[in-house]
Amino acid sequence: MIRLSVIIITHNEEENLPRCLESVRWADETIVVDSHSTDRTPQIAADHGCKYFNLDWNGFGAAKQAALDRATGDWVLSIDADEAVSNELRTAIAAAVAGSHSYGGFEMPRCTNFLGRWIRHCGWYPDFLVRLFRREAGRFDLAVVHEKIAVNGPVGRLSGDLLHYCYPDLEKYFTKSNRYTTLGAEEAFRQGKRAGMADLLLRPPVSFFKHYIQKAGFLDGPQGLLVSSLSAAAVFNKYAKLWLLEKQSGAVTGRP
Repeated sequence: MIRLSVIIITHNEEENLPRCLESVRWADETIVVDSHSTDRTPQIAADHGCKYFNLDWNGFGAAKQAALDRATGDWVLSIDADEAVSNELRTAIAAAVAGSHSYGGFEMPRCTNFLGRWIRHCGWYPDFLVRLFRREAGRFDLAVVHEKIAVNGPVGRLSGDLLHYCYPDLEKYFTKSNRYTTLGAEEAFRQGKRAGMADLLLRPPVSFFKHYIQKAGFLDGPQGLLVSSLSAAAVFNKYAKLWLLEKQSGAVTGRP
């Protein structure tokens, strides 16, 4: 019998986790790898019959690989706590898992809700992501942020949206953006990348043009303008932080 495991990583996700778990209640097994949540996340996982593990945080890639290592299903669906599987996507997943084919994994479109509106442009949609794969064919890299899953074998494509409820208000956006730009700058610095004045001056407006004009963000109304503007600001913040890391490293080593 073919079995499906769902893997989720969490930290203080009591607001999002119930919706996420309800959307995958049909799976054979749900693995939650937590990083010392102080809210009701552990209790919510227990109430939904999940296999719960509390581990130290070593980055997104390491956490997701730890969850994958604990899965036992033939197929694995990796989703985030602020995501939910739509009914159409559920049907597509069930058909893919039950079908006879040579695919090692499948990508699916993700649709993000920003301030109450589903963003269909701005380069945010369809945002295809590989989230369903044969357990033995997939492995996560160890990136601290923007981790990726490497799949051994051909990758197919599913219909039906993965629903992303990550930005209900600007406060949560700014908190998440600040964290991700810091992690992104640190990861880039470890890879030997550096930031100059050209990055600070040119990359943000290029980002705005890409999101708002080239990717038709203007069709998403006021939210589209905000997404495009905030994306440009995030690019500036990341490279500003990368620039500062270089300066701090030079001060420590005595370089001018």
